[in-house]
Amino acid sequence: MAPQQAELAEYRRRRDFSKTTEPEDTTAAEPGERPSFVVQIHDATAMHFDFRLEVDGVLKSWAVPKGPSTDPHDKRLAMPTEDHPLAYREFEGVIGEGEYGAGTVIVWDEGTYRNLSTRRDGHTEIPFAQALADGHVSFWLDGHKLRGGWSLTRFRTDTDGGRETWLLVKRSDERASGAGTPDPRRARSVRTGHTLGQIATGRTA
Repeated sequence: MAPQQAELAEYRRRRDFSKTTEPEDTTAAEPGERPSFVVQIHDATAMHFDFRLEVDGVLKSWAVPKGPSTDPHDKRLAMPTEDHPLAYREFEGVIGEGEYGAGTVIVWDEGTYRNLSTRRDGHTEIPFAQALADGHVSFWLDGHKLRGGWSLTRFRTDTDGGRETWLLVKRSDERASGAGTPDPRRARSVRTGHTLGQIATGRTA
């Protein structure tokens, strides 16, 4: 099994593609000049933001209940979820009742990122996948809404169930602000301009 296929086995196991419109194709896509990121708002059992970074041909994913904040004082809880295929960057729609993750999804932001993770000397870059495995990554987002430096840090691992807890934090730079996070129910898709309510009801004309 190809590495991407192995990493995406859990994604496929959880979904019945005869019932969900989520992308079934998990073949590796051609990488761009810079790796991509996407932030989706997911109105599921509990409203949350899904923060996804392209790493080694898949989207490493975290559920962020309160969403990413542009305020460096806000430390946002980020819970790892299964890897997603790169095709998921474009997914927007309604996951039907009874299916895993049932609810409405919009693409709130998307763009590219670059690695800022360095060793203690502050100059030697650490490969992103290695930094992620070590539990701390720094990166610069170039999105439509999110820009500037960010970090993801693992601060707790449940040794019994293997459940990790991470923090997503905006770095203090010229792109930081006190704006925080938008109201997810009023937020609009960066792709279509639609809200969650419009997607859910089909009133998108």
